[in-house]
Amino acid sequence: MTLRPARSQRGTVTAEAAIVLPLVAAFALALMWLVSVTIAEVRCVDAARDAARALARGDDATAAAAAARRAAPELARVEWSRDGTTVSVTVSWVAEPPGWLLVPFPGVPVRSTSSVEAEDGR
Repeated sequence: MTLRPARSQRGTVTAEAAIVLPLVAAFALALMWLVSVTIAEVRCVDAARDAARALARGDDATAAAAAARRAAPELARVEWSRDGTTVSVTVSWVAEPPGWLLVPFPGVPVRSTSSVEAEDGR
């Protein structure tokens, strides 16, 4: 005896796939954007660290900003301050969702601060 699906169930796999596949694709696109935000955050951490080290070594602010801009995402904001012998650099950037993302997400602020003791002791 061969079991056959009832007529009312024909095409249900196709209908389910038609519903599920676009959801899986949208999830994959959103996941790709989240990975790019994470990469931007790592770049901000690297930029803050590089600029803080440059200022702690005694480099001028222009050289430290250039070090930060090499590692930071494009259009990132770099701020620095000196409190006694501690140099602090903050790199911030807003990760805007890409145009190909189907769901309208707000921009995600990414920020990193690095503090280093100045080597000259001043």
